[in-house]
Amino acid sequence: MLNYLDLSTTDPAWNLAVEEYVFDKLPRDRMYVMLWQNDNAIIIGKHQNTLAEINDGFVREHGIRVVRRLSGGGAVYHDMGNLNFTVIADATANGLDFGRFCDMVLAALARAGIYGERNGRNDMTIDGKKFSGNAQYIRQGRVMHHGTLLFDSNTAMLAGALNVDKEKIQAKGVKSVRSRVTNIRPLLPQDMTLPEFRKVLLESILDKIPGCEYVLTEEDLTQIEARKQARYDTWEWNYGNSPACTFSKKARFEGCGSIEAFLTMDQSRIRDISFRGDFFAAEDPAALVEALKDRALDPKELEAALEQVDIGRYFMGLSKSQFLSLLLT
Repeated sequence: MLNYLDLSTTDPAWNLAVEEYVFDKLPRDRMYVMLWQNDNAIIIGKHQNTLAEINDGFVREHGIRVVRRLSGGGAVYHDMGNLNFTVIADATANGLDFGRFCDMVLAALARAGIYGERNGRNDMTIDGKKFSGNAQYIRQGRVMHHGTLLFDSNTAMLAGALNVDKEKIQAKGVKSVRSRVTNIRPLLPQDMTLPEFRKVLLESILDKIPGCEYVLTEEDLTQIEARKQARYDTWEWNYGNSPACTFSKKARFEGCGSIEAFLTMDQSRIRDISFRGDFFAAEDPAALVEALKDRALDPKELEAALEQVDIGRYFMGLSKSQFLSLLLT
């Protein structure tokens, strides 16, 4: 038996909470299929270091949400040109089995006149270009498989949001694999909108596995909201659940000179920081370590930590806002 949920919300924290709730709480005697979209968001794999995966300044500038999921794998960018699918079912004896669910999508693409293929451990490609990344989460005999479908996504935003300078960061955790990507829409023999493609995908799945829609009850919605607030809305889950890393941030400021900050982070909080550059200082910048120690790279938290600090004494000619821009971009 199959139940499908055609979600209308574009809040990434809510959608991931729905996945978790369906996986944990709804009857286990059936398969569930969910189709959903997120407005601008980066979805981080469970075992990844958030700061190692995102271009933090770009993400903040463009208002991109960052949310961690339950499954492993790499970071992915979502926007309204991207369609996500989730399948929850009984796990097989083989454990992680990506082909079982990717083939459902490939069949729908074939119906639309596009012939893709599985590539590597968890990708789907068309002519060697990736249009779908997939991940799985297994617990107590059940599997949650979810994947992205780049239909008409802004690939420039994708590159900017995930483009981290690898020469400046050394981090533990699973690194994302960057590869050539393509959207589905330009390759269609006959153009269609994303809602039309969404309908084709759902109809193709239901042709193979008949089922009906599951409508979330008021009790379901209450419990989903509680999970969203307890996990997916929290800094501790999305950023703090990151392994240790060290990296540097460098900038040149008119009237001050070049400054490079070397940060050691753990659980996405500053554990140590040092500075190098051709700046002048009335006091040794090493004194800033105590003010910044155990702080998150969050504008409000850093502003509070430096409220009584005269940054110009440590970096002559530098304002507090310029110093914060160094750490936050």
